[in-house]
Amino acid sequence: MILKIITHERVVFDDEVDEIVVQTKSGQIGILKDHIPITTVLEIGVTKAKIGTSVKYFATMGGVLQFKDNIATILTDVCEDGCDIDVTRANAAKNRAEARLADSAAQVDIQRAQAALARSLARLKAAMNK
Repeated sequence: MILKIITHERVVFDDEVDEIVVQTKSGQIGILKDHIPITTVLEIGVTKAKIGTSVKYFATMGGVLQFKDNIATILTDVCEDGCDIDVTRANAAKNRAEARLADSAAQVDIQRAQAALARSLARLKAAMNK
């Protein structure tokens, strides 16, 4: 089957894969060849693509997955290959988001801080698995 991961700026990935695992709003799902057609909303998380004995990880910042006729298409605003993620920068973003959430005296947009934390954790998870 084919996996295509597309952002507004570029095609991040377009190749044959054996298995796909994504984080949806209702939980993690896996897709194998000949899966029934599905369209689902993605959560901020890691997309895993198994190719033979190797695995690629992508930090996917939400979006939509459509699977039909053995073609999986992910449309997302931001997606980063785990191999390209700057771990130091992702850790710094995680620490900033955690500090914002922990500071009860500060006037913080909680949802924005939680989203920043989720993005940094997805990046770290994708980078650590590479």
